[in-house]
Amino acid sequence: MYAPERQQEILRLAREAGRVDVLSLADQFQVTAETVRRDLKALDRAGLVRRVHGGAIPAGRLDFEPDLTEREVTAADEKDRIAAAALAELPDGGSIVLDAGSTVARLAAVIPVDTALTVVTHALPVAARLADHTGIDLHLVGGRVRHRTRAAVDAWALRAYAEIRADVAFLATNGFTAEGGLTTPDLAEAAVKRAAMAAARRVVLLADSAKAGQEHFARFGSFADVDLLITDPGLDPAQKAAIEAAGTEVVLV
Repeated sequence: MYAPERQQEILRLAREAGRVDVLSLADQFQVTAETVRRDLKALDRAGLVRRVHGGAIPAGRLDFEPDLTEREVTAADEKDRIAAAALAELPDGGSIVLDAGSTVARLAAVIPVDTALTVVTHALPVAARLADHTGIDLHLVGGRVRHRTRAAVDAWALRAYAEIRADVAFLATNGFTAEGGLTTPDLAEAAVKRAAMAAARRVVLLADSAKAGQEHFARFGSFADVDLLITDPGLDPAQKAAIEAAGTEVVLV
């Protein structure tokens, strides 16, 4: 296969999957990793992809944010397993923060009805799933609601999180790398995530492995801020080792 043909196929794969990684492409096309990096560099120069750690994403992806419906059906099995594993991290009779995100919403959906908890959230879908739980003392953080995520942002939300200290915060992210930390496309959303992390004594990140290697516009934390990452076995072993080296426990489910 000639380089232009290979690059066209790489672009197609990136657009279909949302990202491509160097090692998988090298194996698929039976070429060296350096050859793939040259292909990605050529596509990046042409404005067709953007280079990220370990691979590339389609051009514009750093600013792309799928809506709630799309996120709900993406990596559904992995998210269900992650949510089920996260139940073990609920503090008995304690307090938690639930971030906006499809995996965190799945956690809210599987919390037993008779659970005694204080829950704080700025995510409308999360609040809706817990509103009928009589054992839960539910606090809904207000602010401007972003239509794409159904999450409250801006000054009201930031002030509310500055006033609490919960036992555990369950965080979501659009992308993560060991080096670049946790990122999301929107600055206002990032600010609230940062405030939610600071509002808890323990931070648990719930993120499927497809988000590994993805970098978005707004950074809201590093793995030095995260106590536990619950993800799936698709996480690259090198990324897992680097995240653990930063002091974060990693659980694969």
